[in-house]
Amino acid sequence: MAEAMLNHNGTATQAGDITVYNYDGMTREYLSTTVEYLVVGVGIPANASTDKPLKAKKGFAVCRTSDLTTWEYVVDHRGEAVYDTSTGQPVEVTAPGEYADGVTLLAPSTPYDVWNGSAWVTDEAAQAAGQKHAAEQERAALLAEAQSTISLWQTELQLGIISDDNKASLIAWITYIQALQAVDISTAPDIDWPVKPE
Repeated sequence: MAEAMLNHNGTATQAGDITVYNYDGMTREYLSTTVEYLVVGVGIPANASTDKPLKAKKGFAVCRTSDLTTWEYVVDHRGEAVYDTSTGQPVEVTAPGEYADGVTLLAPSTPYDVWNGSAWVTDEAAQAAGQKHAAEQERAALLAEAQSTISLWQTELQLGIISDDNKASLIAWITYIQALQAVDISTAPDIDWPVKPE
């Protein structure tokens, strides 16, 4: 098969095959090499060039320059863990190039950390409120479990048909419920929860 010939405008003056190097339309990153058949008067496909890309280089992506005239190395952070400085949440790096504004390589150490411009610092008031809320939820769950455990025994007691063993268990669980209700939640997370009855 004949080789296509292009004029200075990139239009084929002779029909034939031509090797083109395809790149992403947004990031301009080199994607693949294909052989295209061009008829007279037709140019190469969009997002393609006829000059070979640079050789692969670790830590970099091979991309077309912004003026689309040649290839260049662009730093590539894809796969690295970065964190949004406004939320502390992990952010996926999806395109080659420098880090986006508003992200850092430093991971927050608690869910209550805030970015001060150079490091994460813990918002102690928010942390204390969050720990208190978590302790309140834990106490509510423990109380619900205890209430569920004693409900049948309470019915048996009201009907006067409770056994001595079940009555002893009921008393132990009621004592446990009272101890749960007396827990000082303000000391969260340093709470010594009462031990459940056997």
